[in-house]
Amino acid sequence: MKAADLRAKTPDELETELMNLRKEQFNFRFQKSTGQLENTGRVRIVRRDIARIKTILSEIRTGKAPAAKAAKKAAKPKAEKTEAADKAPKKKKAKE
Repeated sequence: MKAADLRAKTPDELETELMNLRKEQFNFRFQKSTGQLENTGRVRIVRRDIARIKTILSEIRTGKAPAAKAAKKAAKPKAEKTEAADKAPKKKKAKE
């Protein structure tokens, strides 16, 4: 699951998805303990998807979503370069 896809969803949809993934993770634990788990790679994917959803939900709750960060950066004026800085020779790295 991509983070961009998750950010397009509402918080209610994310909560539902989170519950489904936690149920799946719970089932994987039982399958592992009984020796029935076949797709071990899926455990890692589910764990990371849970973390992604929790991160996005916390960003939404605190208002620190990437879209808000991009708007703040656009509002700040960039510092202009001076002519002296443009004409100054660039330093070369010394060979070791």
